[in-house]
Amino acid sequence: MDFIAQARTGFAGIDADTSLKDKALANLHTWLTHADFAAYRPQLEHLCMSGSWSVLLDSFYQVMPFGTGGRRGAVGIGPNRMNVWTLGASVQGHCEYLRQRFPGATPLRVVLAFDVRQFEDKRKVYNPALPNPVLHLSSREFCQHAAGVYAANGIQTVILPPDSKRYVPTPELSFTIRFLHAHGGLNMTASHNPPDDNGSKFYDDRGSQLVPPEDQLMSEMVEQVATIKHVAFADAVRAGKVQFLDEAPHRAFIEMCRKESVLGSPKADELRVVFTPMHGCGGFCAGEVLEAQGFRPIPVPEQATPDGQFPNVTKTPNPEVPECMDRAERVGIERGADLIISTDPDADRIGGMANRSPDGKGTFRFLTGNELAALLTHFKLAQLARSGSLPAAPIVITTEVTTGQITRIGRQFGAQVIADLLVGFKYHADALWQIESTGQYGDVRGSLSDFVIATEESHGIMATAAVRDKDSAVAALLLAEAALYQKRQGRTLVDYLDDLNRQFGYFRNELLNIVLTGLEGRLNMTRMLDALRQNPPNAIGGLPVVSSEDLQDVNGRMGPFKGDTDKAARNFLIFRLAGDGIAAKVCLRPSGTEPKAKAYIEVSGQPWKAGTPQTAWDAACTVIDVRVQQLATDFLTQALATIGQAAAPGADKLSR
Repeated sequence: MDFIAQARTGFAGIDADTSLKDKALANLHTWLTHADFAAYRPQLEHLCMSGSWSVLLDSFYQVMPFGTGGRRGAVGIGPNRMNVWTLGASVQGHCEYLRQRFPGATPLRVVLAFDVRQFEDKRKVYNPALPNPVLHLSSREFCQHAAGVYAANGIQTVILPPDSKRYVPTPELSFTIRFLHAHGGLNMTASHNPPDDNGSKFYDDRGSQLVPPEDQLMSEMVEQVATIKHVAFADAVRAGKVQFLDEAPHRAFIEMCRKESVLGSPKADELRVVFTPMHGCGGFCAGEVLEAQGFRPIPVPEQATPDGQFPNVTKTPNPEVPECMDRAERVGIERGADLIISTDPDADRIGGMANRSPDGKGTFRFLTGNELAALLTHFKLAQLARSGSLPAAPIVITTEVTTGQITRIGRQFGAQVIADLLVGFKYHADALWQIESTGQYGDVRGSLSDFVIATEESHGIMATAAVRDKDSAVAALLLAEAALYQKRQGRTLVDYLDDLNRQFGYFRNELLNIVLTGLEGRLNMTRMLDALRQNPPNAIGGLPVVSSEDLQDVNGRMGPFKGDTDKAARNFLIFRLAGDGIAAKVCLRPSGTEPKAKAYIEVSGQPWKAGTPQTAWDAACTVIDVRVQQLATDFLTQALATIGQAAAPGADKLSR
């Protein structure tokens, strides 16, 4: 049967560029005929015979892009899916990059880490009655395959033993690379993505993900891979190319986290904290740190066991989503807890809910990523100042899309604030590295001893220079201590946030997701951003646009491109608005890991003025809340209109 002829006919009925269809046909032909892909053929033939042309086109029209530090997406069959071939090509490229980056270094060494996920075809793409090489493929097995590629290239890897019951979370991987003086790292994780997704994140010798132009160099090497060298994992172990991690880095990581305490250990049962890793790796970092520091975290039993299917999590295991903490909230109410802390599957992100009553008998309030960022920034600065440990010119780092309240907080303490970074903690780490190596970043001057905290709106905190990525462990410790400090004064974190809003101004930050799925969605996303780039809106939600900025403007503040990866990261538009006594900002960028564009909306007011009645303050905050929704609704309408679409009912709904 001529499956390629069938596919050509099937693709003809899909609205997509002819060149993409041709690429898909060429790639499909290779996977159907080449001996290296023979194991996939039964499933591919089934997809052809069942007329699954959209699936096949999306799976084969490109090789999955090597994006922000690696590849991430749906596990499956084809070059545009995560499988051992796409991973192997990435690792082969990493081997070439390491040899160029460290000429003459022997042995080159890479630390491997993996999360809990395992592919079970929840989307029901494939025929369960036929052989399927990707079915049941786990992050651990992905890493073991990677170890075989590294070994075949003469590079040593360090990984947990096959029978280990624990995991190395993202922040601990960053720490371990530095602790072992390794040349790089690989993390197999799709973070908070759905269970059937997976991804590879590559790290440098500093424990951070690569930034331009280094990521461009590695991306080019990955794209040039023609042959993937590989030996079986067992053979790599026998050849001495695989070392197994012992407990030393883990113990050192936990102790390092504990040293970031700014209050010391609590008294017995002084604070009641519920903790859930949501079936992920967080129990091995944030949970252990809380326990070691004396907080005695209360578990959520049905979510305590590592499980890559996340069976007892509502919606998605993402601390950005309030619903995923529903079971933890029930435990919190039952136990009269003061605080709930959660972590995502690879334990780089942190989530929180705070009891509204200091006696633990109230209801819980979800803490947004922006609120966590502002709260922990203020708390650490204030505690360092209280103890006389605040540097003379402290350094605070955050992003363009994180709440502007952080800048106001930082200035209150005389901090130097870096607040214009692109999205992604690799940029935080790069700023810190430049400070470490040159003593400056832009106008900021100092050293690592001046660094206090780095944050981003998507529940990411980095509060120690010993880790160069998002770190839920130290963040969990600081959040618990912030709650403890307030409780000792008969107050709650909710009271603390209210104080920050009064002192620094009420900021309302919201994320509007513009979902555009599939190949057509990707094309429309490009068209939408290009249209808004060429013709910026004059007004959004009734507020005039006072300035707009395109970060891809080579004559702008970011200068010429450092490569294609830099250009892609700078596909970022900023619209600044003002009027009616408030300031606002809308930022738009395509997601690097999910099929959507992200619009970050901020509306802010002025600090509380002495003598202002509570009713007047509440009314001013309500005006800001109403304006945020107006901005979201109107911006979504304008953005979709550029591609001839209208918003579906409820698509403009915000989190609160």
